[in-house]
Amino acid sequence: MPDLLLLFVPDMKNKIKSIDEGSPLRGKVSEGDSLVSVNGHIIRDVLDYKYFAYDEKLEVVMEASTGERYTLHVIKNEGGDLGLDFESYLMDAPRSCANNCIFCFIDQLPPGMRKTLYFKDDDARLSFLMGNYITLTNLSKREIERIEALHISPVNISVHATDPELRRRMLRNPRAGECLEIMRSLADAGIVMNCQIVCCPGINDGDALMQTMRDLESLYPAVHSVSVVPVGLTRYRDGLFPLRPFTEKLAKEVIGTVSSFAEECLQKHGSRIFFCSDELYIKAEIPLPPDEYYEEHTQLENGVGMIRLLEAEFRSALALADEPDGKPFSVVAGEAAAPYIRSLLEEAKRRFPALQGEVYEVRNDFFGPEINVTGLITGRDMIAQLKGRKLGERLILSQNMIRREERDFLDDVTLRQAEEELGVRMVPVRQDGFELLDAMFGTEADSPEPSDGEETEYYRYNPAE
Repeated sequence: MPDLLLLFVPDMKNKIKSIDEGSPLRGKVSEGDSLVSVNGHIIRDVLDYKYFAYDEKLEVVMEASTGERYTLHVIKNEGGDLGLDFESYLMDAPRSCANNCIFCFIDQLPPGMRKTLYFKDDDARLSFLMGNYITLTNLSKREIERIEALHISPVNISVHATDPELRRRMLRNPRAGECLEIMRSLADAGIVMNCQIVCCPGINDGDALMQTMRDLESLYPAVHSVSVVPVGLTRYRDGLFPLRPFTEKLAKEVIGTVSSFAEECLQKHGSRIFFCSDELYIKAEIPLPPDEYYEEHTQLENGVGMIRLLEAEFRSALALADEPDGKPFSVVAGEAAAPYIRSLLEEAKRRFPALQGEVYEVRNDFFGPEINVTGLITGRDMIAQLKGRKLGERLILSQNMIRREERDFLDDVTLRQAEEELGVRMVPVRQDGFELLDAMFGTEADSPEPSDGEETEYYRYNPAE
């Protein structure tokens, strides 16, 4: 049998773009060289690289830009990969979604936005590396076997329904009905899974939701946590599947169903497993549970417990705070989060009367009235609704409103343009109570820079941002 390493020709995406300062290969390999194998394992993508490069002792085969191959023997002091950055983060083309989900948020984007926002990813590698949720419909048998063999956890899965026929109808993909079978195989292999249910009134709520929760609970502890989030509906739905928005009554019914079953799970397993998103509580006009209710906060990325954690962090920061700078400021927030941010600001003012700030609530005219989260506020809506207001010397906004390296909003208005239009310095902060308080007090660090990872902007609707 011929040597597989000799047959394997690295793709340009295996080419090294840069070498981290602490890399054991720094000074031994050059930018433009390609990674061929680690300990005899051919490296085809980023999962292979991160898994096989983790060991302490490594034999690394490289290919120079001249085509000549050379071998390095490496002994690392600690775990982690080799500190190599590649031309493409995945070392491969990103895998697009094969579904046509009835609730897809990307299908509800208006025309004319930048191309990257219309790309639907459903790539298992991004589930491991970036926390994206996948539907499993893209995975071949071989790829499932690789996940199990590499034993990489957790896998984040968009389940929505476990009834095969219902899930096929919701995802409009004949393979969608295989979900529970694949999850059982992953559970048997010891793979941990976090799951998401996008709840659509009249479709996968009620008895269907109950069946889904019972099926997922049967896979505990492999199924570690499950979020239930309301479907997001924009005003751009002409020709799409008819979906109903959540009313206060419907949101209360779903919360009742999920909370009741979660308490059963708590008694049986010591964990609730199932959690409703903050947005569902806000739609139901029900007070959010206390911070401790959310256990490990595993589902923060789906907007579960995000507000309570922000409050807890803010109060911890407030207990340690020195005097504010006394300069006036403002905070922009979506309709869902604004009352909570305003309450935190008033709490801080009671302790520090010199604090001068206002919270401004921005409605989402761009996407429509059903979208009320901060992360989907556009530059145009913000400018239109805040122009002429007393904004102070700085305007604090969520980093989630700013996209990618260009530092622009979803509608391509740049941060600089917004500053010029509103005549105020903008201070983006992460979803972090300590950073929020620092920004209010005028002691904020430099604005956080976005990650310089993948070229493609993998966008997904986050109900809590």
